[in-house]
Order: sequence, then structure tokens, then C-alpha cells
Amino acid sequence: MDIQFEKIGKVSGEITINMVKADYEANVNKALKDLGKKVQMPGFRPGHVPASLVKKMYGVQAKADEVNKLLQDSLFDFIKTKKINMLGEPLGSDKQTPQDIEKQDDFTFIFDIAIAPKFKAELGEDDTIDYYDIEVSDDTITKQLGAMQQQAGHPESVDAYEDRDILRGTLAELDENGQPKEDGIVVETASLMPSYFQNDDQKKIFEGAKKNDVITFNPTTAYNENEAELSSLFKIERDDVKEHTGDFSFQVNEISRFVPASLDQEFFDKVFGKDEVKSEDEARTKIKESINELQKNDSDYKFLLDVRAYAENKVGTLEFPDELLKKIMKANNKDKDDKFIEDNYAKSIEELKWSLIKDQLAKANKIKVNDKDVKEAAIQAARFQFAQYGMNNIPDEYLENYAQEMLKHQEQVNSLIERCVDQKLSEALKSVVKLNHKSISQEDFAKMFEENK
Repeated sequence: MDIQFEKIGKVSGEITINMVKADYEANVNKALKDLGKKVQMPGFRPGHVPASLVKKMYGVQAKADEVNKLLQDSLFDFIKTKKINMLGEPLGSDKQTPQDIEKQDDFTFIFDIAIAPKFKAELGEDDTIDYYDIEVSDDTITKQLGAMQQQAGHPESVDAYEDRDILRGTLAELDENGQPKEDGIVVETASLMPSYFQNDDQKKIFEGAKKNDVITFNPTTAYNENEAELSSLFKIERDDVKEHTGDFSFQVNEISRFVPASLDQEFFDKVFGKDEVKSEDEARTKIKESINELQKNDSDYKFLLDVRAYAENKVGTLEFPDELLKKIMKANNKDKDDKFIEDNYAKSIEELKWSLIKDQLAKANKIKVNDKDVKEAAIQAARFQFAQYGMNNIPDEYLENYAQEMLKHQEQVNSLIERCVDQKLSEALKSVVKLNHKSISQEDFAKMFEENK
């Protein structure tokens, strides 16, 4: 088989494959022989169908399969052997003429190849890049500790209503004289949170309410005619709500208040693990360490963004085979029109440029990712996710199971691999370039991302 490569300009090329019968004939014969052992036809025992008949029935398909297989294997082996730094996939050339698999024995296949531009991406001690050290404020730690207390808290019964308490009791519809309405709505197990009322005057009615008090209010006014809220309270269909716009009485049977957990040893053990923390100061230290770990990832992420901007500027403008890449992009997005390609091409080239730069930086810094790294990244992702909700003491077994579920999905695996590369590259480059450390508050750090949206 004859394979020729012709470079066209700096960033594109053409591969021509000339295939003759001798290149694939043996494989076709073997395929037909294997098929003859399996094929079943009336009048013949299994495996005893004449070879001529098998060839007549399946010869063209077997030929097409083997030619295509040989073509694909040869094409990609050639690209690998010649070390052609290809972008995307080979694309059938406009020069390609139709090939008749049934009538032809010799074939010619022509492919257009997009080639990555040649450049050198290097970073060293002469390169200075900002690194942001995010400050953890006492207020942030206090809020996090408070959230943990809320999560570990419990409801308890109280005698007098305060804001955000839950009232449980009997709700009864009244007539125009303030008496129980005949055939009116009665809900014996109604629940109210007056703090969620949309009318302030109705909220005030419940201030200081105590057990066994009977309070008259107007639910329609309280909820600003919200049919969803009212149907839930009245336990009727939404379409019927408008028939019950008058006053109601509410007899308070129970007042429930959610009480945050106390800062005692039981709380510390539950949140941080047995005997890991023994005081509020130690708890705050643990929280700060946890936040610092999360923020380190944020700082590293910002650092890599700055590395990208710096490296892209240092590399400068790169030449790409635009028209060919647009064709490849179109081939990979068959459901999209030309406008989509034009609108998204520039962004795709930006990402391609960074991908090529990052690949060089990763190779220069010997960045490698294995299965263990990916699994640990999945566990870390799970741990950080739970930590954001104040759940720091998640059992390893639970995190392991959560990670295994993530690893069942190839899209998530690809994302985790990319995350591993980014993390390892960021860590490596911090010891390669000169870091310009900048202290910054959480608020100002967040603003930098908001400004770039």
C-alpha cells in the first residue's frame, strides 16, 4: 500500500492512500471463511454452505468492511509514525472521487489534515505571575460556625411566639359577623409561619402569641392572594381559593422553635469527629483550615487563569487552518447551521490555543494523571461539595460511594481528568515561575470574577 503526505502551507496537509487488491484480499478471504462457518441456509448443514455461495451473498460487504478497516488503521498508524501533530480528525478531501467498492479492486483515498502550529511555550523563573492569598475573616468563620449549629439544631416547643417560629393549631373560616362559618373551611392541623407573610400588618397580629390564644387574621391578605400558599393552607384546590377571602380564626395549640445546637462536646463530636475538637476556639481553627483549603483551590484556579493569559500573550498569535477547522467543526456538529459555526469558531480557537499551550507546559513539567489521581479527585470533589453546606465530618465510606457513582459516567471522568491536570500543573508552575503574592479579601476576590463575566 502506498501512502503519501504532502504539506500544504504551514498548518495543513494532504494524505493520499493508494490501496490495491493484494493489500486487503487475504483479509477478505479470511472474513468470508469465518462467515461460512456460521452462516445458515436452507438445504445446507451449518458450516457447509459452499464458499462460492457465501462469496456471492456476502462478498461485497466483507470487501467493504476490510477495506474500511485497513484504511482507518493505515491512516492513523501513518499519522502516528510520521508524528504529525494533527488537530481534530482527518477530513475527506474535496479532491476525493467516488469509489465503487463492488466494481473496483484498486482504490485511492484523499484526506485533508489540520496541523497544529509550531511554537514553544516556556515558563521559568524570569516570568512573574500574580498569586492571590485569600484572607479568611472572623465574620466568615462565625457565619460558617452558625450554619453548622443550625444544621445540627433541633425543634423544641415554646410558650410564646417569636419571629420565625412555627405555629400549629386549628384554622377555621369566619362569617361576616366573626362567627364560625357554616360549612366553612376547618383545618385542625394547620401550620403557620407568620414571618413568611407578605403583609406586615398581618404579621404583627401574631406578635407575642401564646399557646391556646385564638387569633383572627385574613390569610388572603397575609399571603397577598398567592393561590399556591392559600390552597396549601386551606387544603383545597387552587381554583377554589377565591371563594374564601374572608377572615379566619387560628387557635394556637403548639409553638415550635428551631434551636441551634449548643457549642458543647456533643456538637463538636458530631460535626468534627470524636474528640477532634474540644472548644469553640479549636472549632474556629478547624473551620478556618477547611475554608483555607477551599480557598487554596480558588487561588490555584485564578492562578492558572492568569498563567493562561500570560502564556497566551507570551506565545503570541498562532496560525490555524481556519477553513479546514471550520469544516471539521461542522462535521462534528451536523445538527448546527453555518451561523453557529461562525459565531462559535473564534471561541473554539481560543480554547484550542490554550489546550496546545497547556499540553506543552504539562509535558515540560512531567504532568501525568493515573486512575488513583482521578478517584482521589472524585472524593475531593465530593468532600468540597459537602463542606460548602457545612458538612465536614462525612464518613470515608460515604465519600467513596459518592466518588464511585461519579466514575460511572465518562463525561464526569473526563472532567475529573482535566481537573487533575489543572491541579498538578498549577502546583508545578508555582515552583517554576516567580509568584507575586497579593493578599485579598473574599469579597474583593469574588468581585474579580464578577467583573470578568
